Amino acid sequence: MSTSNLFEDALPPANGERFETLLSHRNLVIERIVSSRAITPTEYVQPQDEWVTLLSGDATLLVDGKVVPLVAGDHLFLPAGTPHTVTQVSEGALWLAVHLHPQ
Repeated sequence: MSTSNLFEDALPPANGERFETLLSHRNLVIERIVSSRAITPTEYVQPQDEWVTLLSGDATLLVDGKVVPLVAGDHLFLPAGTPHTVTQVSEGALWLAVHLHPQ
């Protein structure tokens, strides 16, 4: 058994976002996401459910046509098939995403 810290090595990339898998077990995947302010908004429509929380920073998402502002501590459930896009994010924003894939 080993431990690690979500806040270690959390410098943002120069552009975009860095996705790191922390745990992959059966149909569950947990990721840490570190964002740069310089992102290219990309729409995601995923086959799995996703629960995401913003640990630090702020962000604005477009979720199924609705603007959703987030600040540190906010969390959101995105059912499979829900279109979502990060349209704005602060430098160094830190996310935790939990994906539940169909069995």
